[in-house]
Amino acid sequence: MTSRSESSAEIAERPGSLLVLALLAPVAGAIAGLLGSIFRLALVRGDHLRDALIFWAHGRKTPGFLIVTLSCAAATALAAWLVRRYSPLASGSGIPLVEAALEGKRLHASFPLIPVKFFGGLLAMGAGLALGREGPSVQMGASSADTLAKICKRNLADRRVLLAAGAGAGLATAFNAPIAGAIFVLEELVRRFEPRIALVALGASSAAITVAHFFLGYQPDFHVEALSFTRNNGTKPLFFVLGAVAGLAGIAYNHAILGAIAAADRLRRWPVELRAAIIGAAVGMLAWFAHGLVGGGDAMTQSTLEGVGTFAVIALLFLIRFGLGAVSYAAATPGGLFAPMLVLGAQLGLFFGLVCQSLFSSLQIQPVAFAVVGMAAFFAAVVRAPLTGIVLVAEMTGNVTMLPPMLGACFAAMLFTALLRNPPIYDSLKERSLRNDSAAVVSSQR
Repeated sequence: MTSRSESSAEIAERPGSLLVLALLAPVAGAIAGLLGSIFRLALVRGDHLRDALIFWAHGRKTPGFLIVTLSCAAATALAAWLVRRYSPLASGSGIPLVEAALEGKRLHASFPLIPVKFFGGLLAMGAGLALGREGPSVQMGASSADTLAKICKRNLADRRVLLAAGAGAGLATAFNAPIAGAIFVLEELVRRFEPRIALVALGASSAAITVAHFFLGYQPDFHVEALSFTRNNGTKPLFFVLGAVAGLAGIAYNHAILGAIAAADRLRRWPVELRAAIIGAAVGMLAWFAHGLVGGGDAMTQSTLEGVGTFAVIALLFLIRFGLGAVSYAAATPGGLFAPMLVLGAQLGLFFGLVCQSLFSSLQIQPVAFAVVGMAAFFAAVVRAPLTGIVLVAEMTGNVTMLPPMLGACFAAMLFTALLRNPPIYDSLKERSLRNDSAAVVSSQR
């Protein structure tokens, strides 16, 4: 029996049975793994269809150009319409909304969000927007876990634990990185180590990756040549310098994303579908001339990790993807930030490695090693979750020999962003979302 002095809110916040949560965790993870795996396969199919359309349209010259441009515009507009009409919380990454729900600052949308996130993300990324699959996967995993918790009549405390674990399982599936998925829950979502949450997150990620392996196979997402953290001490300081450069680039990228969103907000009088269509049309035009530059960017990341490109080409691709990622996120369609960040981090690292190779030829530098480290450092600079970034890159590349330089580079990246007082991107996006909620409440009360 509960004490009469104990309020219903206190009961709701009281942890329930750990055994029940441990039994529900693999179920939530399996659901997240299934949704995420199907989503990944659908995205691959969408990329193939877009490339096939562009190849076919090139034979039609001007009419073909218009077909590609209008098709990308229509797909992006439809994605924005689905969000506005059926589930406004499905806009963007979804990770800031999951964090806000875990902090008790807002309710999290459950089942109705899942189809909007799935099909909206498929349309937007299929149209070529530079967005990441992890955003929809994380939010679908969180929503399905929350729905499961409701069905099983768990209290608020247990629902939050399952919500976080489902989100981590979604990330694990998106990048074939189960350990990173569990660490992401503790480091980014709840920002504390709690054995109860850790246990449930591990159970969910383990089940998710088991399901994902059935659909997607066991290979890492990226293939990297054999790398070694060279015994030559002369290269070690260079990784700290790379981290500092990544820190500055990460701050610039955060400003670019927030600036693009602010620019879109200034066009509020235009329907969100029209704004999305304009962005989709611009992406379609870019795809017509260089179809390899659009989309999530996995192929570009793989190419970069193979060391392909000259100074000028890598710098140009970095600048294009830098702007494309920010503009794509402003379209208010479903899609995340992780995958585009990994492209930029790899390009930044490879460029830096090539510069170091030309300046310090006696050090026998492997530029690809800097590309791998650059992925983790840029991730840490933007998100401020260095452990997640390091483990994520290690799992995605199947490479653990670069862990020491990744630690040093992430340290430098985090130090520079802290000294310059630049907030993490998800904190900024979460605060913006909560401000918009408050403004909407005030407006409705007038």
